[in-house]
Amino acid sequence: MGELIMIRHGETEWSRTGQHGGRTDLALTDAGVAAAEALAPKLAGRDLVAVFSSPLSRALRTAEFAGLSGVTPDADLVEWDYGGYEGLTAAQIQQMRPGWDLWRDGVVPGDADHPGEQLHQVAARTDAVLERVRPLLNDGDVAIVAHGHLQRVLTSRWLGLDPSASRLFGHPHPGTISILGLEHEQPVVLAWSLP
Repeated sequence: MGELIMIRHGETEWSRTGQHGGRTDLALTDAGVAAAEALAPKLAGRDLVAVFSSPLSRALRTAEFAGLSGVTPDADLVEWDYGGYEGLTAAQIQQMRPGWDLWRDGVVPGDADHPGEQLHQVAARTDAVLERVRPLLNDGDVAIVAHGHLQRVLTSRWLGLDPSASRLFGHPHPGTISILGLEHEQPVVLAWSLP
């Protein structure tokens, strides 16, 4: 049985400043490119039977710089749509909504390009990804290049947990690898946020 290799895209200006960058298509910083390139030797020894990526350029470029080939864009891997909170930091949101917590309170609607998405909607997308990926793991490893909050939701669903349990996983750093697998037939987290 293969392992599910999750790669968080490299740094962008917004990930560096802590802004919520859901559907906004952001470029990698020089540090983001360097982190993605540093992943290539770690991924080179893997028997990858499939590679999927968010269609946003920061994820696709991370896959490219990490030396991954045959990448299939998957709309279900796009980051959480933060709606009216797109581009804001948690501190800015807290000023408008004291005590706000993404996992408990969700987001408010935004404009036509950022209508907003609730946790159960993100979880439904990650469930769909896992349904497609699980059979492929019988033949080897599968890599997914995606985003921080989405990775946390995907991990909770891999483990069979309620999506709200995603809050228990630290936010993976940009340009890092996390690994999901099985141990004694049980889904487990094998590694988290490795540079």
